[in-house]
Amino acid sequence: MAIRTILNDETVVLRKKSREITEFNSKLWNLLDDLRDTMYGAEGVGLAAPQVGILRRAAVIDVGDGLVELINPVIVFEKGRIDEQEGCLSFPSLYGTVTRPARVEIDGYDRFGKKVRIKGSEYLARAMCHEIDHLDGVLFMDIARGLHKVSKEEREKIARQRKRKAR
Repeated sequence: MAIRTILNDETVVLRKKSREITEFNSKLWNLLDDLRDTMYGAEGVGLAAPQVGILRRAAVIDVGDGLVELINPVIVFEKGRIDEQEGCLSFPSLYGTVTRPARVEIDGYDRFGKKVRIKGSEYLARAMCHEIDHLDGVLFMDIARGLHKVSKEEREKIARQRKRKAR
């Protein structure tokens, strides 16, 4: 499909709450495909629709176990807490420590409108919570501690470590 531009500053769009998706059609499928292609093109593990300027409740994630699509996601269960470094494709040079649930269960829909429950732990749970925050207009730096700038090499090192840890 198409690679879209990732918004990379605190624009008004990134601070707004996204609207629910009510139509499961080719327009949504194109958005999900574009989010996927944009995320992979940027070598990220997650991307939400507001990050490409679309205020709809859709996001994609791939922490190394295959693509997960989140449509109208709602966290229905969470357990435990993990503090870990976190970054964002919209703010690629910033990292900070964020406390997230160790396990979550998300209710939502697949691209065809079928209800789904997605369970995730550790890195997947973190990524799902991060993307849901985007859908609510919350940025990771709003809840991060020890926010600091990192080089491209440091970002790549962190990404490699996470991928190894996720396996």
